[in-house]
Amino acid sequence: MAVLSLANLLWSLLILFFMVVYFIMLYQVIVDLFHRHDVSGPKKAVWFVFWLVVPIISLISYLYVHGDGIAQRTFDRTGKGQVALDTYDRPTDYNRSAAAQIEHSKRLLEAGVIGQEEYDKLKGHALEYGA
Repeated sequence: MAVLSLANLLWSLLILFFMVVYFIMLYQVIVDLFHRHDVSGPKKAVWFVFWLVVPIISLISYLYVHGDGIAQRTFDRTGKGQVALDTYDRPTDYNRSAAAQIEHSKRLLEAGVIGQEEYDKLKGHALEYGA
């Protein structure tokens, strides 16, 4: 059985830490490159091949050449996703009137799907937030 000294353990943890950081950076850069519309397909392919051939140098090169806009492009993509989520049609319960929600809850109660306590909670919610 091999025994690791404290120095070897710490060195291994340091190497592991930098590997994880490298892969997180590589992932972020690849996502940034392939989401960009201002870079053509052949340029994307060249960058990708460059990453495969000399990974660390190409990552640092990409960050030096295009790094200033990565945060802004990520923020723009996230913002567009949030706007799409905010404008997405909500489930029909949110669009129903309070009376329709209570009626639906009453049918569930009569069918035995929910209990009286759940019905009271749904009714209170409908009255409080109903359209």
